[in-house]
Amino acid sequence: MQFGIDRLLASPGLLAELKGKRVALVAHPASVTADLTHSLDALIAAGVNVTAAFGPQHGLRGDKQDNMMESPDFDDPVHGVPVFSLYGEVRRPTGQSMGTFDVVLVDLQDLGCRIYTFITTLLYMLEAGAAHGKSVWVLDRPNPAGRPVEGMTLLAGWESFVGAGPMPMRHGLTLGELGHWFVDHFKLNVDYRVIEMTGYEPDAAPGFGWPVERVWINPSPNAANINMARAYAGTVMLEGTTLSEGRGTTRPLELFGAPDIVARDVIAEMRRIAPEWLTGCALREISFEPTFHKHVHALCSGVHIHAEGGFYDHPAFRPWRLQALAFKAIRSLYPDYSLWRDFEYEYEFGKLAIDVINGGPGLREWVDDAGAVAADLDALTVPDEKAWVEARRRYLRY
Repeated sequence: MQFGIDRLLASPGLLAELKGKRVALVAHPASVTADLTHSLDALIAAGVNVTAAFGPQHGLRGDKQDNMMESPDFDDPVHGVPVFSLYGEVRRPTGQSMGTFDVVLVDLQDLGCRIYTFITTLLYMLEAGAAHGKSVWVLDRPNPAGRPVEGMTLLAGWESFVGAGPMPMRHGLTLGELGHWFVDHFKLNVDYRVIEMTGYEPDAAPGFGWPVERVWINPSPNAANINMARAYAGTVMLEGTTLSEGRGTTRPLELFGAPDIVARDVIAEMRRIAPEWLTGCALREISFEPTFHKHVHALCSGVHIHAEGGFYDHPAFRPWRLQALAFKAIRSLYPDYSLWRDFEYEYEFGKLAIDVINGGPGLREWVDDAGAVAADLDALTVPDEKAWVEARRRYLRY
């Protein structure tokens, strides 16, 4: 199969359409060709007139480890082209930067999750393209979480850098497909084009979204493997809690824990409350000690989620519900546990981070309601999921 970047570079016709135009690139460390050449280097080697580049959160080449760590503008030391940060003083491209190109190529590996900021960066570039009369091409890449849909729809008024629009947490689209939805939903008058993949089968085993023959490159520093990508639609919610999500360990966003919980009891309580939400994976009791971030140098009792190997059942695995269930179990075992972390999250003020992450307070309210059961969360969520499956149908390209 071919990813969008490989198809572009292998097509004299597509390259000819860029001839005589100033071209910009939005990219990150996972923006590589099949032979692992970074897309910036490959495009310039192919004779494309690259006049600018843009780095999203964590940077063009991957220079910032944590969230809320801004990157500066700079000149690429190899090619000398200006690199504009879209996670620094601004998160939207400025008029000055938009004047440096005619066509922008967006080559970003997504994780298939609403909160992953690269999809918001695409929306902002589409809006800027519409405002400045620029062409936007997405060089499409797989959604490693596949087609399944899960989570509540973001509510009006809860839009943010981690909530680009009214979709569920796990959207089940590729970045190129999602761009078509953005154009229609926000009624953008922009010259938008997707360089589609060839041979991509998102429902096929064993990858179920990620072709196993392709090397995995971290699109952000803590996105280390396919297991993380599969679990992320649930484990990302840990960023809004006092529990460690494994930052400061070698398996971030695949596990959770804290010094003051007993993981064995939490797993047992999860099984008691909603065993049907634990399908498609295995949970393993672990101990870990973060070297930085939450609970640094403290021994944590934790749970490792294994959506991999023989334990993985693609259509059965529901990471958002699994993580919600873990919160519910902790609240049940430790009613006064200080679970929700109160801090500025992705430039949103006056709102709890867990609510910003979920695009509304519904998940938190369900967890904190001692009388609420699994069926109550399903009653809130299933209609949203069904509506999104229907709404996205026309945008599926593979």
